[in-house]
Amino acid sequence: MRSRGWAGLCLFGLGIGLGLHSAWIPIKAEVAQVLLKRAWERTRAGESAARPWSWADTWPVARLRFAERDRDLIVLAGASGRTLAFAPGHLDGTALPGSAGNAVVSGHRDTHFAFLQYVLPGEQLEVETPDGAIRAYRVTARHILYADQISVLDDTDLDTLTLITCYPFDSIVPGGPLRYVVRAERVDDPERPDANRPLDAGRTDPV
Repeated sequence: MRSRGWAGLCLFGLGIGLGLHSAWIPIKAEVAQVLLKRAWERTRAGESAARPWSWADTWPVARLRFAERDRDLIVLAGASGRTLAFAPGHLDGTALPGSAGNAVVSGHRDTHFAFLQYVLPGEQLEVETPDGAIRAYRVTARHILYADQISVLDDTDLDTLTLITCYPFDSIVPGGPLRYVVRAERVDDPERPDANRPLDAGRTDPV
């Protein structure tokens, strides 16, 4: 009987530990955003590669705001697993957010980019760059793709923002072969003749 009691206590303790670990992930993500916003203010003030904490190997490169979804996120340089634990990350080799070309930003489906599952074509978002400029974008499409369908990372003639996270959103297994992609195009450039063109509301499944 005593051994059963100890086993029960161990299982109870394990359950509490797993619960705390699961809770710590989103808590860490939210707390990190406070420190990141302070680093962003230093970036806006002209500091180069303003690290949010002393041991950080990344720094803010942009601020992403989805007013309709009440999301205000700092985007970090690089998209390594360590970076994505704290914030969305900009994929090296793609255009910087707010710049010409295709800026690719990835984030975890269970923290910072969990809201992407609700975003609809036509919704608007803003990208703030380190110089204080604010660029407006409009969501044009959503896609579910396999991870090896990397053409979504290709550069574009239009100023594009590509947001990527894992899929499905409710999966209990991290990673997986599918990705959820939200594409948005810049709409605040008066020189763009297509700024108000009809939206492609299409959503494609893996092929």
